[in-house]
Amino acid sequence: MISFTCDYSEGAHPEILKRLSETNMEQQPGYGEDAFSASAKARIRQAVGRPEADVFLLVGGTQTNATVIDAMLRGYEGVVAVDTGHIAVHEAGAIEFGGHKVLTLPGARTKDGRPTGKMSAADIKALLDRNRGDEARDHMVFPGMVYISFPTEYGTIYSKSELSAIYGICQENGLPLFIDGARLGYGLACDEADVTLEELASLCDVFYIGGTKVGALCGEAVVFPRGNAPAHFFTTVKQHGALLAKGRLAGVQFDTLFDDGLYLKISHLATSQARQLKAIFRSHGIPLYIDSPTNQQFPILTPEQLTALQGQVAFEVWERLPDGRVVTRFATSWATPSAHLEKLETILSAL
Repeated sequence: MISFTCDYSEGAHPEILKRLSETNMEQQPGYGEDAFSASAKARIRQAVGRPEADVFLLVGGTQTNATVIDAMLRGYEGVVAVDTGHIAVHEAGAIEFGGHKVLTLPGARTKDGRPTGKMSAADIKALLDRNRGDEARDHMVFPGMVYISFPTEYGTIYSKSELSAIYGICQENGLPLFIDGARLGYGLACDEADVTLEELASLCDVFYIGGTKVGALCGEAVVFPRGNAPAHFFTTVKQHGALLAKGRLAGVQFDTLFDDGLYLKISHLATSQARQLKAIFRSHGIPLYIDSPTNQQFPILTPEQLTALQGQVAFEVWERLPDGRVVTRFATSWATPSAHLEKLETILSAL
């Protein structure tokens, strides 16, 4: 069976495994104080064009979101996110478990009413205005920060102008902007992206560079681009169970990913394979729920197509439509082989 279920089903890029093996017996300090982590952080600062940036290496995406949000909010504050945002729907209430409500906004939709996974600066401003104008405000959760993901849960991306507008509203209202970059490489590497890693770093207060989904065994690199990490953030990371005792594990991986541009090189492979995947579905008359430019694609299958494919291809059921058809999610990755695309083409041709 071929698999398009997720973009982290493979282990790690061969170069990472090679480096881990080569450095396995070296004795290094723990908790990220090792030489590999120091080198990784230096490479990341260079890549984002921010020599003053604070960089922390954490173990995974959920821990990263929960840690960053908890560290930057007061107890009575919540985080603003689109209603389809990852922290609102796919993290098992991890943010609320940490004591902060996710304040959701309806996301922007296409002309035919389908979700884009994105929020707008105007919608954020309207929420803030409503909150501040409410006479019962002191009895409510205050909006304390804004969260977006790049790419979104629907594989869409924000343009540079959209990011600039959102960040402008955040700055005007004293709210930090947090960008979830679990799939950041795939967003930056797609043809439609008009923002670079350096530009993205200038348009938010904190973001993270996803490793787990982009070539690493595990790990995310949190970047506070202006050296603006909350006080004692390291200790907060440990409180949230997001700190590796063997910090070298993350250090070696990110040092490798940011050596000679490997991170974006392998991200380009995933988006290239996704373009071919999209073309395959379209050539067989299978519509796409949303026009995603990144590694996640959402074909709409009939019940018959769904049943036929499920025995031969691994993928995700995303949403069931009122007419009986099913929105599915197929994800490519840095390691998706062309043979899988060829096999899918053969299977669809036989239906």
